[in-house]
Amino acid sequence: MTRIPVKIVPVDDVTLAYSELGSGDPVVFINGLGSTMDMWNPPFLEKISRHFRVIIFDNRGTGYSGGSDTSFSIPLLAHDTATLMDALGISPASIIGFSMGASVAQELALSFPAKVTRLILVSGDCGGSESIKMQPEILTRLMDKSGTVQDIINRMFSLIFPSSWLALHDPLRYCPEVYEPVPGNEVVARQVDAFFTWTGSFSRLGEVCLPTLVVTGTDDVIVPPINSRIISGRIYGAELVEIPGAGHGLMYQFPGRFGDRVLEFLNR
Repeated sequence: MTRIPVKIVPVDDVTLAYSELGSGDPVVFINGLGSTMDMWNPPFLEKISRHFRVIIFDNRGTGYSGGSDTSFSIPLLAHDTATLMDALGISPASIIGFSMGASVAQELALSFPAKVTRLILVSGDCGGSESIKMQPEILTRLMDKSGTVQDIINRMFSLIFPSSWLALHDPLRYCPEVYEPVPGNEVVARQVDAFFTWTGSFSRLGEVCLPTLVVTGTDDVIVPPINSRIISGRIYGAELVEIPGAGHGLMYQFPGRFGDRVLEFLNR
């Protein structure tokens, strides 16, 4: 997949970098914690963009987007997304949120319901005391930036992919090349604080009156799959898809199966 041109647009006190591919009804992708837009798996993007206008972007302070001193929060990132959509003349759109992006997507659907037509929540949780967080040792490994770059990469692979899958696959063949600046520790720490201090959506999810698809991997140790069951149980009519043997990196492990399921939901 050739690199997609990056554009910049002012959004409140920052500038947000975004890219577009495909045409048709818009689908906005919201990144996970510490992620940049080029971390979306290209085969997945290509599959969706054959039928829809795909918009990917960097959250404030990450990748090519600008930052500010404003404290990060999940509602702020949802507001950023809504304002970006306004700037691009996109309203409404289908929304795909991955990991922390699923939290942002929930907040967007609750605070700006007119902007969302369909909601896809991937490897996410509802936040607050009702969510089931990762084990402390997993968080410690996730935040550990010690050692060489290769040490950090190997540590990340061991967290986002199940050991049974890693034993048979070279993850470098399944993950995209990352060209953008990787968020520094200070930005990641601010995102972590926003993610873990979010009061959550549990008591409000019944207000979501949208077609909703909830996707998780059965072997996810970063956002345990029980969280997707909690979310799907709180949104009337929500569909739950659990991909056997998938970890937090399910879009890299099973891009075909994942993409087909998302595409079927969007086309319905």
